[in-house]
Amino acid sequence: MRVVYRPQIKLNLPNNKNAPPNLMISKKFLVTLFALFTVIIVGITPPAVAQLPYIQDIAAYSRFLRQVQEKSFNSACIRLDGRCLFKLSAIDSELLSDRIDEIQKRFAEATASYLADDDNQPKVIVKPNGNLQDIYLVLGDQQERLFTVTNSDATANDVSVPIRARQLSSEIEQGLEIAKKERSPQYLRKKLIIGLLILAFIWVGNFPLTSEIRKLGKLARRLAPKAFSKTLPLATQLAHRQKWNITEIQFRLLQLVQVALWGGGTLYVLNLFPQTRIAAFLLIAALRIPLRIGLIVLATYILIRLSYFLIAKLSAVAIASQSAAVTVNQRGKLRINTTTRILRSTITILWSVIGILSAFWINGVNLAPILAGAGILGLGLSLASQNLIKDAINGFIIIWDDRYAVGDIVDIGGVSGLVENINLRITQLRDAEGRLITVPNSVVEIVANRSSLWSRADITIPVAYQTDIDHALDVIDQVAKVMTQNPDWQERIWEFPNILGIEQFSDRGILIRVWIKTEPLQQWDVAREFRRRIKIAFDQAGIPIPIPQQQILFDKKKIISNQQNLNN
Repeated sequence: MRVVYRPQIKLNLPNNKNAPPNLMISKKFLVTLFALFTVIIVGITPPAVAQLPYIQDIAAYSRFLRQVQEKSFNSACIRLDGRCLFKLSAIDSELLSDRIDEIQKRFAEATASYLADDDNQPKVIVKPNGNLQDIYLVLGDQQERLFTVTNSDATANDVSVPIRARQLSSEIEQGLEIAKKERSPQYLRKKLIIGLLILAFIWVGNFPLTSEIRKLGKLARRLAPKAFSKTLPLATQLAHRQKWNITEIQFRLLQLVQVALWGGGTLYVLNLFPQTRIAAFLLIAALRIPLRIGLIVLATYILIRLSYFLIAKLSAVAIASQSAAVTVNQRGKLRINTTTRILRSTITILWSVIGILSAFWINGVNLAPILAGAGILGLGLSLASQNLIKDAINGFIIIWDDRYAVGDIVDIGGVSGLVENINLRITQLRDAEGRLITVPNSVVEIVANRSSLWSRADITIPVAYQTDIDHALDVIDQVAKVMTQNPDWQERIWEFPNILGIEQFSDRGILIRVWIKTEPLQQWDVAREFRRRIKIAFDQAGIPIPIPQQQILFDKKKIISNQQNLNN
């Protein structure tokens, strides 16, 4: 069975037609950028066919990373000046590696004298060696055996041993002639001019590219979420996030193009000269794994950013489709905000795991043992971390049932505060003293939500026993009318205050209770303002704020005691 590896390069360019107008790159710049990139790719690709390493060329150097199928052939190159002169094959990658090393040293020693002397005329001859064929290099009177053509070399190319020997001898002769030609002064001068022109072309083209990268970098930093952005409306925040994520994607893609431009140009220039061509091969071989990992990291980052953009886009559409009712709209925004946070966290973890597995896979690591080990480890962790599983399940139920969302003020067990963060594992509250309280979702059972759909200001107003109670109620009603008609408070007060009447008689006096239905989280501001207005109105109407009866009795006893002391 013959296995042939054919590497392919596929370039996917982003489609910016739907990007915001202020983020669109000019068509002239895109055309210029594409032309520059195409020149480099087209310039590098032809030499790569004969000069740069194939995947199978370096298979022998990565035998510890990938598994070779039984009865499949591994191929590797014998190189001259970094160019792949011819290939040899074997089933065992370790034997192939040792064979390549030995033949490469022998070939380098045999060709050194030929390349140093312009008068030497090489000749490659084939001699039979039993069922195999030996290839010799003849330089003048010297005859050097290079290697033996094996059955694996012939079978990998679907030919017989003699035919493969003649093919290899022809390839060696052509390669030696090319190597001699490439060392001529005329050739070197021509390639030097081409290399300088390419470097100058890249250098000039780098200026608009760098300028565009800087603009996108500044725009991305300006659009990045900051502390003050939390005060903006949720729809505005989502619009900023969409622009920010698209800008980040464009920024990273242009950086990738810039690196490819310089890296590809440098490799092309190194491939122009026989003395430096081996450096390009060694550079690719040394950086092969880091480059693959880097590309996976970049692709993962772009996918995460693109997912963030889609989440923000869908959230904006969901907000736009909310009911016109204020209560439903406010609650829907809180729920969308919470769901958006959790989706972003989940997507980040998901893409990160896929990226890590892809990095292993693309470098030839067999994923089956890793996945099996991860499954066993996950089973063990699930048994040892039952509370975490309970947290995740209860967290999902909390979000699904809409018990509370980010921005709500809730009472959970013995703690209360503003919900700052919620995910599948924990809920974080900020209490009145500024303390951040973390509550595992598994212990969340009874929840008192003070801001779901609407809130209520519960106000108790004390008046003295000697006060005309009907007059006091009229003054409170008048204050309620004036406050509800005030433009600064109309949006916060959703219904006219409900003056319930006398709640009870206490040592503080007669207690009058008032309920005011308000916008969520506005009950405390409304209550403070209403009390302030009541105090002013009572002072103008001559209605006293009562002193607690216990304080009056204490003051009377103190006065009587002072009088007795004076009489004595």
